[in-house]
Amino acid sequence: MIRAIISKIIHLKNPDFKLDPNVTSSVLLSLSWQKMLCLIRSLKLVFFGKMPSWLFIGRGVQLFNIANMRFGKMVQLEDSVYLSALGKSPLTLGNNVKIGAFSRLIISTSFNDIGNSIKIGDNVGLGEFAYLGGAGGLEIGANCIIGQYLSCHPENHHFVDTTKLIRHQGVSRKGIKIGENCWIGAKVTVLDGVEIGANCVIAAGAVVTKSMPANVVIGGVPARVIKNIEKQEKELVYG
Repeated sequence: MIRAIISKIIHLKNPDFKLDPNVTSSVLLSLSWQKMLCLIRSLKLVFFGKMPSWLFIGRGVQLFNIANMRFGKMVQLEDSVYLSALGKSPLTLGNNVKIGAFSRLIISTSFNDIGNSIKIGDNVGLGEFAYLGGAGGLEIGANCIIGQYLSCHPENHHFVDTTKLIRHQGVSRKGIKIGENCWIGAKVTVLDGVEIGANCVIAAGAVVTKSMPANVVIGGVPARVIKNIEKQEKELVYG
């Protein structure tokens, strides 16, 4: 019975999902209990005028400026996640988004020049220990799968005036956009002004300093296009 219920719930996100027969009923009961506790924790948002729709909050999660947050359905915030929505526009998490444990999503750290926004599309899975800034605006398209330690920094410090401290020279902000259906490996860094097209694969450890087209494999420091996915697909099909 419990296997059927859990499978039906997961099918809402992934219609192709099949529960491994080696997963025991005791494991499923333990998982169900953990998720129930996460669901109960989300009820505290009611005190801030929010009506969460199947929001799962892990242990030690911290939320700053909840009024400027928007949650879709079936959002999961794993243990020790920190969200800070001090921004001109909201911090938005779409339907079926999972934020990995110990990750930090912070629109602004400065109160004298608050940042823009963070928007994550539907069905995005973000690995543990990510750091996503939103000062210049950050947008991640739907259906992206993302490894651990992703860092996105949509802001740069000015530094050319040697008569002033760098921290006193101000910043520039262009924003970062990542297209839909990208696979981003572990420990990838994306810098300000970068736009990455849809259907891209970014190799682990890449540092992306410039915009990239759609349908390519990206890797290296600094990152470059390694291969064209569409071209490779045609070669496999037609020889």
